[in-house]
Amino acid sequence: MRKFIVAGCIIMFLGVALGAFGAHILKDRLDTDMMDVYHTGVLYHLVHGVGLLAVGLAGRHLAAEKLVRWSGWLLIAGIILFSGSLYILAITGVKGLGAITPLGGVAFLAGWACLAVAAWKEKA
Repeated sequence: MRKFIVAGCIIMFLGVALGAFGAHILKDRLDTDMMDVYHTGVLYHLVHGVGLLAVGLAGRHLAAEKLVRWSGWLLIAGIILFSGSLYILAITGVKGLGAITPLGGVAFLAGWACLAVAAWKEKA
């Protein structure tokens, strides 16, 4: 579970850096719509980075370790696919990348579902 805590910290670091990049560098280069797309990528990046920290911490207390691991990997995949595709879409304007974004959303949903099932299986 330590790997997910470290990954969560790195992902949060990158999320803050990419948010600052957008706020200071891209704000004058992107139109309002693409800036909104970029902002959505940063928001989901950061929220799921915190989620990854939660996975790492929860995994130390939950017996369903396999489900917790799946949850962590799915959140990482979601950040890459969802936020990554939005970053690239906003910067390049390549609309075809929008087809990848929902796959990231599905990965987020599956990750949270795995963590919920792991917690549900835990004996009180």
